Amino acid sequence: MRGRSDRGPQEALVSRLAGLLPPDVVVHRATPAPVGFDARFSAVRRRYVYRVSDDPRTRDPLRRSHVLWQRRALDVDAMQAGVQALLGRHDFSAFCKPREGATTIRTLEIFDWERPSSGPDAGLVVAHVQADAFCHSMVRALVGASLAVGAGRRSVDWLADLLVGRLRDPAGAVVPAHGLTLEEVTYPPDDQLASRAEQTRALRSHDEVDAAPRTATSSRPEPSGAVAPGAPH
Repeated sequence: MRGRSDRGPQEALVSRLAGLLPPDVVVHRATPAPVGFDARFSAVRRRYVYRVSDDPRTRDPLRRSHVLWQRRALDVDAMQAGVQALLGRHDFSAFCKPREGATTIRTLEIFDWERPSSGPDAGLVVAHVQADAFCHSMVRALVGASLAVGAGRRSVDWLADLLVGRLRDPAGAVVPAHGLTLEEVTYPPDDQLASRAEQTRALRSHDEVDAAPRTATSSRPEPSGAVAPGAPH
């Protein structure tokens, strides 16, 4: 019989998507979504990486669509020192594009800068950023402000001043999206998906910011292999 197959609906969907999606998007597996699942609002955290080349010797033409090329040499130690003030729960208005009815309060769990000495990113300047959620363009704004510090255009304390002032500064321009990769999205157990989505949709108040402990971390989990270059945040 035409169209007959022993494949289940999930396998058939994966095969069908393979014929429809562009070559830079691959679906490996499909599974039914649990009741209450919302891809955006049910998530408990997101993890991004942003890659920068500040040395002509590390500029690989084959990676030009995934790595930002920066002309000035960057002081990674200054960047790492500056971002420490941003960790924790804060109002990130200075790093977010305003949207009516949307909160700019987020919990930044990890923000680390490094220059790996080995591996595929050897010699690049790499940011690891993780939060419970991100405002529109927030990751790219955080990276752009960090680059201003690393290039010597702003002091290490400038990032903390931006955070407290809650005003955007043109000196910390939003960097292009092509250097950004979404590495992982974490979800709670199935029975908590709906409640997590409801909690995320609720507007967070400045009272929560004032009451939240100012915790910081620099430990990073290993990449899970989920990759989405050029994500919009």
